[in-house]
Amino acid sequence: MAGTAPRVHYLAGFCCPLGGPAAGKPRVLRHEAEVFLSTGGKFVYALEQEGALLTAVYEFPDQVWHLQLLAPRRALYVLCAGKGVYCLSLDAPRRCVSQAAEAEEHGEIGEDGELPSPVIPVDPDACVLPDATLCAFAVLDDLLVTLVQGPTQWKMQLFECPSSGGSPRLGSQVGEVELSGCTPPAGLPGKPAAPHLLPVLCCVSPPGSGASCGQPRSHGGFTLEEALFGLLFGADATLLESSVILCGLPDGQLCCVVLKALVTSRSAPGDPQALVKILHHLEEPVIFIGALKTGPQAEEAEASEDVRADCLVALGRHGRTLAIKASWDEPGNLVPELREYCLPGPLLCAACEGSRVYHSTPSDLCVVDLAPGSAPFDAQQPDGTLGSLPAMLCPSSLSICSVLTVSPCTCSPSGETKLLALSAKGRLMTCSLFLSPEVPGPARMTAASAGQKIKELLSGIGDVSERVSFLKKAVDQRNKALTSLNEAMNVSCALLSSREGPRPISCTTSTCWSRLPPQDVLMATCLLENSSDFSLDKGWTLCIQVLASSCALDLDAAASAVTYTIPVDRLGPGSRREVTLPLGPSESGTLDLPVTVCCALFYSLREVVGGALAAADPLEEPFLEEHPLDLLPQQDGICLPLSKHTVDMLQCLRFPGLASPPVQAPCLHSPPGDPLDTFLAQHRGPSSEPAGPASLRAKYLPPSVASIRVSAELLRAALEHRCSGAPLCSATLQWLLAENSAADVVRARALSSVQGVAPDGTDVHLIIHEVAMTNLCPAEPLQAVEIQVESPSLANMCRVHHAVIGRLQMMVKEQAAMGASAPDLRMQYLRQIHTNHEVLLREVQSLRDRLCTEDEASSCATAQRLLQVYQQLRNPSLVLL
Repeated sequence: MAGTAPRVHYLAGFCCPLGGPAAGKPRVLRHEAEVFLSTGGKFVYALEQEGALLTAVYEFPDQVWHLQLLAPRRALYVLCAGKGVYCLSLDAPRRCVSQAAEAEEHGEIGEDGELPSPVIPVDPDACVLPDATLCAFAVLDDLLVTLVQGPTQWKMQLFECPSSGGSPRLGSQVGEVELSGCTPPAGLPGKPAAPHLLPVLCCVSPPGSGASCGQPRSHGGFTLEEALFGLLFGADATLLESSVILCGLPDGQLCCVVLKALVTSRSAPGDPQALVKILHHLEEPVIFIGALKTGPQAEEAEASEDVRADCLVALGRHGRTLAIKASWDEPGNLVPELREYCLPGPLLCAACEGSRVYHSTPSDLCVVDLAPGSAPFDAQQPDGTLGSLPAMLCPSSLSICSVLTVSPCTCSPSGETKLLALSAKGRLMTCSLFLSPEVPGPARMTAASAGQKIKELLSGIGDVSERVSFLKKAVDQRNKALTSLNEAMNVSCALLSSREGPRPISCTTSTCWSRLPPQDVLMATCLLENSSDFSLDKGWTLCIQVLASSCALDLDAAASAVTYTIPVDRLGPGSRREVTLPLGPSESGTLDLPVTVCCALFYSLREVVGGALAAADPLEEPFLEEHPLDLLPQQDGICLPLSKHTVDMLQCLRFPGLASPPVQAPCLHSPPGDPLDTFLAQHRGPSSEPAGPASLRAKYLPPSVASIRVSAELLRAALEHRCSGAPLCSATLQWLLAENSAADVVRARALSSVQGVAPDGTDVHLIIHEVAMTNLCPAEPLQAVEIQVESPSLANMCRVHHAVIGRLQMMVKEQAAMGASAPDLRMQYLRQIHTNHEVLLREVQSLRDRLCTEDEASSCATAQRLLQVYQQLRNPSLVLL
C-alpha cells in the first residue's frame, strides 16, 4: 500500500488510571455525532465529535471493561469489572459539563482520575445484570449474550432484553452452554482476580435477517454473505436464519454458537456440547474478530455500509492473523479458504474498514489490505477470483504510535479514511488517512524504494537477531539461577533435617599459637567439609563471627564482635576448605577469654537471582509491563548455622616445661610493660632483686587459688571410653586439656599436675589429686578428685576456673541423661554448708556496697576482706556427684 499521508487532530485529553490504560480494556465507539469513551478507569465520557464538547461523564463503581451501543433504543450498555452489566439511557436529560471540558483543556484534572464537577454517579439500579464473574457481553435487538468465567469452564448465557420503554431489568435466562475449559487467575479469597486478557464476543447476522451493516457496527456485529455464512456455521444456522455468536477466548480458541439453537435447547434438551463449534485455534489470545469486503465491490464497501462482508478475520495477541473466505476448488465445489498470517506483535487493538485491517503495536499503527492483488509478490492467486486471499501481508506504517483502541469513522470515494483513536497518554484523536487504492503498491515501487525497503528489512532482521540473542542470554541466566536455587534448596533441607548425628556439611574449629612478630598470636582454623552429594557454587559464603567477652577486671568493658566473610567459589562433594584467622591478643596486648567462634553458610538470593529477574525484553514498551518482577523477599538471602565453638583459657595455656628435648619451646613474648620499670631493670646491678608490680605481687602476696571436687565414680564413668588404662588424676588432666597441644605429652607422661603460662605471661598451675570426703556419706568416706587452680593473676585464675566448671557442667548433664544415681548423703551437713554460703554471699553484697561509700584509706581493708570471702567461696566443701 502506497501513498499514506496521515494527519492527526487531537480532540481532547482524558485522565488515565494509575499505571496507564490497560492494554485491551480502553474502548471508544462512535454513533452519528456522538463519541463514547472509556480509558480503562471508572469513567465513561460522552462528547460531541465536531466541537469536542464533553456532554457527560458517568462514574461507575469499578473499572469499565466494555461498551456497546444499541442505537435503535438509544441505550448504552457498560460492563463494570466485578459488578455486572449496566444500561444507560441516552435520552435522559444531561447536565452541561463545559466547565469540565475547559478543565480538561487546561490540564486541571487530578492525578487520581477525579474530574472537577459535574460527574454523574451511575445509579446502582442501572445494573441490569449483576454478576461478578462476567468478562464479556454482546447485545442484539432483544437478546443479551454474556460470557462468565467459572472455576473450570467458560459459560455462555442468553437473557431476554426488556422492550423499549419497559423496566431496565433483564428478563429470564433463555439459554446456557459451557465452552472449553479455562484456568482462572489467582485472586484473594472471596474476590476473583481480573483476567489478564478479556475474551471477545461478536454477533454475525445471516444475509436474510434484514440487518444492515451500518447498524451492527454500533454494537460490534456484522453481516456475512450467504456463501461464507453457510460454509462456516452450517445448514442449521442458514435454514433457521439465526444470528451466530463468535467467541474468541484467551487460550486462542475461536468458536461459535447458533443463538436460535441455544434458545430451543431447553425445550428440546440434548448434548449441550453439540451447540458449540470450534472454527480454529490461534494458539494465542484472541483480541479482535471482524469482517471485510475483499471482492470486486470492495471500493463500494468503503463508501457504503450496505455491502455484505465476504471475509472473516481474527487477530491474536502476538500477531497471528486468520482470514477465511469462500472459494471454489478444482472440481467446482464451494469450500472455505483459510489462511494464516503473522504480523509484527504484540498487538494492542484492531479495527476493520472495507478491505483493510488497522492494527496497533507498541511502536506504530499499521494497516494491511486483504483485497486481491493488494499484497506484493502475490503471483500465485489470479486477481478477481472468488475467495482469493493474498499469499502474504505487508503492513504499512501510519507513523502513529501508542494507540490503545481505534474505531473507523468515515470513508470517502476519494480514498480518505478517518479513524477515531485513543493514545496511551489518554488523548482522543482523529486520524485522516489518504490511501490511494487505484495504484497497487508493487506497481509504484521503484529501484530506489526497493533498495530502501531491503535496507529496512535487513535492519529489522538485525534488530530481531539482537533481540533473540538477548532473550537467549536471559533464558540461560534464568536456567542457571533455577539450577542454583534447586541446589540451595537441597543443601538447606539436608542441613535442617540432620540436627542429630553427623551433618552433611560441617565446620570444625581448632586453635594454635603462631609466631608473628612482635608477639605470638592465637590463631583459629575453621575447616569447612562437604560430605553431602551437592555442590556449593556461586552465591554461597562462609561467615565466621568472633565474639569476645568483656575484660574480667573491667566491668564497664563491652563485648566486641568481628565477622569474616569468605566466598565459597566451588566446594564439590568430598571437598574441604580451610580458613585461618587471628583471635588475639589485641594491639594493647590483651586477650579477652573466652572467645566464641560461630560459623554459618549464607546464600545470597540477590546475587544469584537478582540478574535473572530483570526485564526479559528491554525493547518492550513500559506500559506493557503489567506484572512487575519484584519477587525477592525483604531479606537478601538465607543463613544456615553450622557450628559454635568456645575458645577458653584451657585451650590457650602454653607449657614450655613439657616440650620434648629435641623441640625447643617457643619464646613467650610478654606484652609491653611500663617504660619506667624497663628503665630501672636495665640500670640495676646484677644482685638486685626484680622490681615492678608483678614481681612484688608474686613475692609478697600468695597466689589466688580455686578448687573443685568431683566424685571419683562420676569421673570414672565419664572417662571410661576416653582415657582408659590411665590413672584417674592423669585421665582427668588429659580430659581438661584435650583441645590443647600439650594433651599428648600429658598422656605420654601420665601427669597429674602441670604448670603453664597464660597469654599475658603469668603462671597458671593445675593440680589434680584424690581426696576422701568423710562428712558427706554416713556409711564410708566418699572418694573424690580435687581440681586445684593456682595463679598469681586473679583474672587468669578466674578464667581457668570458669573453663573447668564449663566442662564439668557438660559432663554432669551427659551422665544425668544416662540415668546415673547419687549416693546416700547427709542432708543436715549439706544444709549447713548451704547456710554458710548464704552468709558469705550476704557479706559480699554488704562489702561491695561499702566500697561505693568509703574513702580511699578505709576501702583497702574492705577490699582485702572481700578478696578473702571470694577465696572461701571458690573452695567450697561440696562435691559434684
